[in-house]
Amino acid sequence: MKQFRIKQKFWSLGGRFEIFDQLGSLGYQVEGSVLRWLKEYEVKDALGQPVSHIKEEWSWFLPRFTVTMKDGRRFTIQKEFTWFKDRYKIADLGLEVQGDFWDMNFSLLSDNREVARISQEWFALMSTYNVEVYEDVYADVAISLVIAIDFVKERAAVASSAASS
Repeated sequence: MKQFRIKQKFWSLGGRFEIFDQLGSLGYQVEGSVLRWLKEYEVKDALGQPVSHIKEEWSWFLPRFTVTMKDGRRFTIQKEFTWFKDRYKIADLGLEVQGDFWDMNFSLLSDNREVARISQEWFALMSTYNVEVYEDVYADVAISLVIAIDFVKERAAVASSAASS
């Protein structure tokens, strides 16, 4: 089992930050695009090798984000139309999401077996997530999914604050 703690530094230029494991060793590096209309993130392992690419897709109405893993697998996060609480759909992940991914308290399951658990620390100054991965093969997907969901939530917050101004 591996544990990771993701603390996104809100003051970092372009969304650049590092993710450490339970031993304090560098696990992943995340770098966001700077001065781009549609934001992108590149997730790399501790050696700087690409793990995934997260990209905001252009859309007229409902936001859509695509995550492309290093092996070419892709999954999307699409906002669904609702009148009250925001709701998103994760498609083509290849894993079942159980729990509330919008509130960042959920598990990833493969064949009804929990392979990762994600939770958010609510009383932290920065977005802080705890990721427990029970099988190493799912670490890259779990980390990429958390970064993507945080990205979606950030975009939704910006859009709602702009709409209320």
